[in-house]
Amino acid sequence: MNLKESVVESILTSVDANRLLDTAVALVEVPSPTRSAGDVANRLDEILTADGFKVERPEADWPTAPAVVVRFDTGKSGRTLQFDGHLDTVHLPFVPPRVEDGILYGSGCSDMKGGIAAFVEALRVLRESEALEGGGVLLTAHDHHEGPWGDRRQLKALIKAGYKGDAVLLPEYLADRLPIAGRGMAIFEITLDRDGAPVHEVLRDPDLPDVLSAGAELVCAFQDMDKALMKNTHALTGRDSVFVGQMASGEIYNQYPTTCKVNGTRRWVTPGSAEDMEKEIRDTVSQVTGTGDIRINVDISIQGDAFQVSETDPIVEAFQEAHTAVTGSPLPFGGKPFVDDGNTFSALGGIPPLTHGPAAKGAHTLNEEVSIDELVRVAKVYALTAVGYCAGGQE
Repeated sequence: MNLKESVVESILTSVDANRLLDTAVALVEVPSPTRSAGDVANRLDEILTADGFKVERPEADWPTAPAVVVRFDTGKSGRTLQFDGHLDTVHLPFVPPRVEDGILYGSGCSDMKGGIAAFVEALRVLRESEALEGGGVLLTAHDHHEGPWGDRRQLKALIKAGYKGDAVLLPEYLADRLPIAGRGMAIFEITLDRDGAPVHEVLRDPDLPDVLSAGAELVCAFQDMDKALMKNTHALTGRDSVFVGQMASGEIYNQYPTTCKVNGTRRWVTPGSAEDMEKEIRDTVSQVTGTGDIRINVDISIQGDAFQVSETDPIVEAFQEAHTAVTGSPLPFGGKPFVDDGNTFSALGGIPPLTHGPAAKGAHTLNEEVSIDELVRVAKVYALTAVGYCAGGQE
């Protein structure tokens, strides 16, 4: 579909930067660490209701913070494009919003309350411009995204309950490429534990199990695995990997400890491999020798499976046309460097996901920032993507 010049002009001139910024500030000023996003969900509900949209609040397996859902339907045949975002933020000290020199600062402004505000503005513009010729837009926002505090249960419940479109846009802070493939990821925590109490190293019984040595042996096993995984590659997303980022044991340098914890990630490039990856981690742990009477507990959280979207998928073509209309050129294709909710949409719903958000900075730090110009840009891209994609499914 070629976007009509009149429609493009209408969308480009209708996005209201001040209204968009007010929405972003209103969301950022409500603290919402993962599993505690109820207040900001209520705030988003209030904003959308005041704008005249009918809001649904499904509990979706997390009654302390019901999700926020809006359906904008033309009543004509066509596809449904989903705008989906998470309202929760990582567990860092809260930084209130402030605006200086065209930049919005504050907790969650880049990850991803600014992007959600852009979704809301795109929805307003679509309604005001009457640019959609068919199909509709489904806006969903939820808690339980950021790991390890959340396990994506609310999004999974939404998808299983039918809150899903034919394709989904996610406003994570990735603007330099169009990611049509992404790796899967699992977070693992392995705890090695022995009976008894901690003891000074010079007083220990030589027959006491050594949890620290067993942990070190496990780390070495994962390092050997990572070298073997180098051959499993993808042109856009890189290679399979296993990474240990934390190893913790003991309370002081000369204490013989009772517990050792090993934490890390396993990433993979082949879709449909999540169960195999979990088994692989457990098999590696079970092969560690010399553990004696050490108890081992393996906790694995699958954050998302690998995925791939065709370059000719209608959502990809609609997005590239919209991006060109706004910026003058399409985005280069690339891989997604992180796992986001798009991996879940692909694995559970078979829904093609595209991640594109403002070129924001400071995600997962105390120094998040996003320019107002970038919020305006992505709101225009979102609205025009909906115009091209939704009506394209008319019979």
